[in-house]
Amino acid sequence: MPDLEPITALGSNAPRSLSSGSLTLEENAALALASVSLRRNAPKPSPFGLDLPGPGGWTGSQGVSAFWTGPGQWMIEGHHRADSDFAVEVATSCPGCSVTEQTDGFAAFEIRSSMGEKPILRLMEKLVNIDASRLSAGSATRTGLEHMSVFVIRRAPDRVAVLGMRSAAGSIWHALEVAILRLNAAAA
Repeated sequence: MPDLEPITALGSNAPRSLSSGSLTLEENAALALASVSLRRNAPKPSPFGLDLPGPGGWTGSQGVSAFWTGPGQWMIEGHHRADSDFAVEVATSCPGCSVTEQTDGFAAFEIRSSMGEKPILRLMEKLVNIDASRLSAGSATRTGLEHMSVFVIRRAPDRVAVLGMRSAAGSIWHALEVAILRLNAAAA
């Protein structure tokens, strides 16, 4: 039997990271994901005690978070739980819902600023076609990043996450890396 070794979405055995100026970009290989969809006449669930957000919302507490993806639909995030059977845990806490494992379908990238919100806003203005000042902490949206569809989550004023299809992980990383390096070169 082959001896298999897990790899990240970017094809390595360790998550990739890049620091340039005040910004740090990191591949988040430890993020577990499960989608939740309400079934007809089912009450809105409260997985892990979360009050699931409405359109454009993101909320988190005690290592789990959720963002709205459509009417009656959310993506539940399990921080540092990618190696667990997270979808089963979500399904247990969401009776009457359809739950689908999404962890291996997506790649997650976290960007943080050591100089507060301003570098994050400047980066987002270069990357995505959304008004960065309106995507405040606790917000999430789906938008285009170059030729790809991604979720952008504003986890805090100085932190943003970008989630996209795992098959596009290399292209997403490249787009983020180039934008960060250009932004810092222009500031120098």
